[in-house]
Formats: sequence, structure tokens, C-alpha cells
Amino acid sequence: MSSKISNIAKNTSYFTFALILQKVISFAYFAIIARAIGPEDLGKYYFAISFTTIFAIFIDIGLSNVLTREVAKTSGEEMEKATNSLCHSRPLRRSFSEASESGNPGVDRRTVALSAQNLLSSVLAIKIPLAVLSLSAAIILVNIMGYPELTRQLVYLSSICMVLDSFTLTFFAISRGFHNLIFESIASVIFQLIALLFGLTALHFNLGLRWLMGAMAAASVFNFCYSAVLTRWKWKIKLLAGYDKALIKSIAVITVPFGLFAIFQRIYTYLDSVLLSVLAGDIYVGYYQIAFKIVFALQFLPMAFTASLYPAFASYWARNREQLAITFERAMNYLIIISLPISVGIIALSDKIILLFKSEYMEAILPLQIIMAALFFIFINFPIGSLLNACDRQKVNTINMGITLAAGITMNLILIPFFQNTYQNGALGASITVVATNFLMFLLGMRWVSRIIKYRPMKIIATFLKAVASVSVMLALILFLKPLLNIFIIIPSAGMAYFVVLFLLGGFKKEDIASIWQSFIKKNA
Repeated sequence: MSSKISNIAKNTSYFTFALILQKVISFAYFAIIARAIGPEDLGKYYFAISFTTIFAIFIDIGLSNVLTREVAKTSGEEMEKATNSLCHSRPLRRSFSEASESGNPGVDRRTVALSAQNLLSSVLAIKIPLAVLSLSAAIILVNIMGYPELTRQLVYLSSICMVLDSFTLTFFAISRGFHNLIFESIASVIFQLIALLFGLTALHFNLGLRWLMGAMAAASVFNFCYSAVLTRWKWKIKLLAGYDKALIKSIAVITVPFGLFAIFQRIYTYLDSVLLSVLAGDIYVGYYQIAFKIVFALQFLPMAFTASLYPAFASYWARNREQLAITFERAMNYLIIISLPISVGIIALSDKIILLFKSEYMEAILPLQIIMAALFFIFINFPIGSLLNACDRQKVNTINMGITLAAGITMNLILIPFFQNTYQNGALGASITVVATNFLMFLLGMRWVSRIIKYRPMKIIATFLKAVASVSVMLALILFLKPLLNIFIIIPSAGMAYFVVLFLLGGFKKEDIASIWQSFIKKNA
């Protein structure tokens, strides 16, 4: 048990560190692009990315989540128990039984690799035709919508990234299933460095938006090749499609709720930019992207945490329900502690943050402040959703996401035109929708948590109250220092004040700090 907890901490630490680097590089690159090309061209650039990202989910349809969960269930101790709990379908049980008959009793790397091979081959058999269909649909639709030639060409280039990134996600899902995030951590940093290098070259020589999008395509090519080589040579799994009809049917049944959830989530996340382009214009997509990109960049924290927690949740659900509840409580507490100061701090400093871009983006200040109010719910929704998926409640998660998507589309269709006509800023309507729908997702998810595990809500509430008290002190300090000091002095000073007060209130202990530090320096058990 202690080795598994140590592995969670180690994976989380390395992946968090890598994502910090990746997000810092990404955000710096975004700021450079925004300053160089202006709001309208920025809107065109991110419209193409948002448009193709929606179609990308129809390639994966949740298959990567299934791969991670099922490989994780068979990569721990007691292979037979994990096999029995994997699923109730005969084809999948037969597949894993065949893997167990390799002549080596118990669990070893070769047995698990054989099991993962069967799953990956079937997943590839599903994804390849879906990739062809999704690529065709994206190209046809952007032409039907009547966008200008430049926008269409940006969509074509972004479609290359769409296909390659989808298969990269599948290959890294295998590594996650083996509780290994180190290789993916390395790739995330190299990917962004490649995009930065090629992108800066395109900007330096004034090559235009096409070459700027080409930089992203070059990074996607590297990531695809890297993840493919890793899967083949590190995990000894062949990258071959396997057309076992019975096995594919069984995987498809498991994937349906995951797929619907992923489709709903992707449409919910990126449709607002597309609707803004259609209902208000590309310049408002540019304003909105300032706020969206900041929130998106900050999501590395819950993403890294839940990337490691998800396979552990699945394993604990099968073997140790008490540890599952404790792990969930800790995840919620940590993300509450992290999200509140970030949200309040950025709201208070939003006018100074926007100045990092250009005076042309001043209309993005209010959308940024509104969206940052949603950051708290965005963070804590990550472990809630992961818990539901890992504990075989993916159908519930899908229904919740479907309800949230319907609410989001309705609100965007009403609020974007309203704020565009009334205040000449449709981005305000999209920002208000983000806050309302993330709060709705939180309510829908928490309604089910108590039905799955016996957690202690008062422990979470106590942490929340301590964080609120600490962030109040931090906010007072920010407002006092704001007219006196540079933002780069205010931020670390406010952050230090927050954590000192939180420590004094007992929001976290010395053992928590030691655990994080040890996760970097200890080797895996």
C-alpha cells in the first residue's frame, strides 16, 4: 500500500513539474503571439484550433480512458482478482485469461503487456476509421460554413494536429495504465519547446498564420513518434490493429459512457469560441481567448494530480474502499488550497495582468475576472469526475456532462448576443456561462460522491474555511501593495502570506511538505 501511495506522489510530482514548465512555455508563447498578431488574427488562429479540437474527440470517444483504467486494473498485485473485476463480458475475460496462460503464474510485465496488447490492438481498430471520418467531417463543414480561404487553411493544418494528437493520447494511455507518467512528462515539455522554436521563427520572418499553425503540426509529429516508439520498445506492445469483433464489441460497450462524456466535455469547452466567432466576430474570440488561455494554462495542477490519481482510484475501488475515500478527501483538500488563492489573486490583479499583452486587449479584463470566479469549481471538479469514472459510474458522469452541455449551449446562445448588443462585448456572455455551468457540474457530481464512498465532508469544509480566511489576508495585502509595487513582486509576496497564514491555521502540516519533497527524491518502491 505504501509503495502505491509513494508512486502516486512521485507521478504527481514529476508530471506537475513537467506541466509547470510546459504551461509556462505555452503561456509565454501565447503572450508573444497575442502581442504580435492582435485580437482579430488571434481569434482566427484559435477558432481553427477550437473547431478541430471539437472533432478530435470523435476519434478517441473515451477509448484512452478505458485503456488507462483497464491496464491499471491488471498491472497491480493479484492479477486474478483484477481480471475478474475488469468487466463482465466474456470476450474481455477470455482475452485476459489467454494472457494469463503464458506459463508464468502471478503478475509479471510480460503477462500485463499481453493483456494491454489485446486492448490496444482493438482500440486502434476502432480509432483508425473514426480518424478518417472525423477529418473528412471537419474539412467539409468548414467549407460549408463559408469561412475565408485563410481560415480554411488554418483548419486544415490544425486537423493534422487533431489526428496525430489523438493517437498520441492513446499511446500515453498505456503508460498511465502502468502508473508511469515520467515519459509523458518529458514529452509535454519537448512538445512545447518545438512549437515555441518553430513559432518564433515564423513570427520573426513574418511568415503569417499558416506557418504559425505549422509550428503546432511539427510538435504534434514529434509527440506522435515519441509516444509510438515508447509503446513499442518500452512496454513491448506492437502498434497493430486487431479486428477481433467480439473484443471490439465489448470495448465499445464499456466506452460508450466514456465517449459520450468526452464528446460533451469537448464540445462544452470549445464550442463557446466557435459560437463567439459566429455570433460576435473573431475579435471577441481574441478577447475571450486571453481569459480562456489563462484558465487553461492553470489547469495543469488538477490535470497532473488526477492523471496520477485516476488509475489509483480504479485500483482502490477494486481492492480498498477505505483508502479510496481518504485519497479523495486529500485530493479535494489540496485542490481547494491551491485554487482559491489563484482565483482571488488573478481577479484582484487582472488589470495588471492584461497589460502583459497589449492595450488592445483591455476589453478582456472583465471577462477574465468573471472566468476566474469559476476556477475553484473547475479545479475540484477534476477529482469528482475521476472518482465517478474510476468507480464504474461513468454513465452518471456522462449524464451530468450532458446536462451541463445543454445548459452551456442555451446560455451562450442567449447571453452572447445579449452582451454583444448591449455592451458590445459578447465575451462577457461566454464568461458568465463558464461560471454558471462549472458550478452546476460541481452540484451534479457531489450529489453522487456520498453514494459511492463514505468520505468526511466536514474535513473538506474545514479546509475550505481555513483557505478562505487565509485568502482574505492575502487579498488585503494585494490591495495594499498593488499601487506601490510591480506585479512580479506582489505575486510571490501574496502567495507567501497566504501559505504562512494557512499553515498557522492548520490547513496543512509539515508532513505534507515532507511528503511532496520526498516524492521527488525517493525512488519508486
